[in-house]
Amino acid sequence: MAITALMPVYPRSGVRPVRGEGCWLWGEDGTRYLDMAGGIAVNALGHGHPKLAEAIATQAATLMHVSNLYGSPHQERMAQRLVARTFADTVFFTNSGAEAVECAIKTARRFHHAEGNPRRHKLICFANAFHGRTLGAISATNQAKMRDGFEPLLPGFAYAPFNDLGAALALIDDDTAGFLVEPIQGEGGVSVGTDAFLRGLRAACDEHGLMLVLDEVQCGYGRSGTFFYHEQVGIAPDVMAVAKGIGGGFPLGACLATERAAKGMVAGTHGSTYGGNPLAMAAADAVLDVMEAPGFFEHVRAMGERLRGGLEQMIPNHDHLFAEVRGRGLMLGLKLRSDARRFVGFLRDEHQLLTVSAGDNVVRLLPPLTIGEDEVAHCIETLSAAARVYVGPSDD
Repeated sequence: MAITALMPVYPRSGVRPVRGEGCWLWGEDGTRYLDMAGGIAVNALGHGHPKLAEAIATQAATLMHVSNLYGSPHQERMAQRLVARTFADTVFFTNSGAEAVECAIKTARRFHHAEGNPRRHKLICFANAFHGRTLGAISATNQAKMRDGFEPLLPGFAYAPFNDLGAALALIDDDTAGFLVEPIQGEGGVSVGTDAFLRGLRAACDEHGLMLVLDEVQCGYGRSGTFFYHEQVGIAPDVMAVAKGIGGGFPLGACLATERAAKGMVAGTHGSTYGGNPLAMAAADAVLDVMEAPGFFEHVRAMGERLRGGLEQMIPNHDHLFAEVRGRGLMLGLKLRSDARRFVGFLRDEHQLLTVSAGDNVVRLLPPLTIGEDEVAHCIETLSAAARVYVGPSDD
């Protein structure tokens, strides 16, 4: 059989969206779906948000792209906004989360090079992590499904069980540059890093002169109920990769760093042709404008609590199927007792509810952060109705 024009690397479903509005998507055949997947946590403002759409249209008609060989007032303004809101002193803009992670890895390694310790290059990472699909990003995970067929991978990574502080500390040696960790693992099963674990990593970095590199690509930018999840833990990283919600659907990521951590990132050490182009910055400005409006994060937390409460009330009625709820804010995971991917397909095809599967048989709920009470109620009602008629693998 001849290969398809689109390289067949995605197991695509039969849903073919052509239009979106708020939390809803319409397929090519006119079917309407409640989007609780949010482009995998990307569509932070939902579909067709008027402020975001207007900002992109206006900028597209003005200036879309210029080389990073020239000064960029658009990037400078957006970087300053992020610096003012975060731990960071400096920002590098990318096109994706994987690129942001790559920049973060390079920043951590380059720091030790600038400090006169080039042998300190190894990053301690964690089981079931997902940092992207580039060679550097898959080298930072121990998941066989990401790595198989792509060896030899990049050296300089070690792996400890997630939330096992003792095991992570035991891996520190003379080659260690720092830790690379998702505070909440998304693909890995919406597993939340404990306060003790994350604070322990921060303390170890301070003690040993290491870099704490956070990957908040999925859990950041309001998804957890605060701008970034590490704020809830009471720590700050040295370097952080962000993406997804930062552009509200426009391809964009960023690597944030302190001045000290970025001391090695001088002219010529990194670059991106498209990163931080004026169109991306217009989108980022619009997203941040909406998020900085009074009450935005309070709304995310309130809707997250309402969604979690509904899920927890539903579980006892279907405890043969559901086990627990995980996550924070509007990054929630519904742990199943059977195949989550199968149930995600059933919700999509039979009940027009879009969700995302994750590791450990978890169904991810990642709706737009602008979701309202009616959509939350519709989601819970649909999940419950689906659970009543679902025939699991063991029942076949």
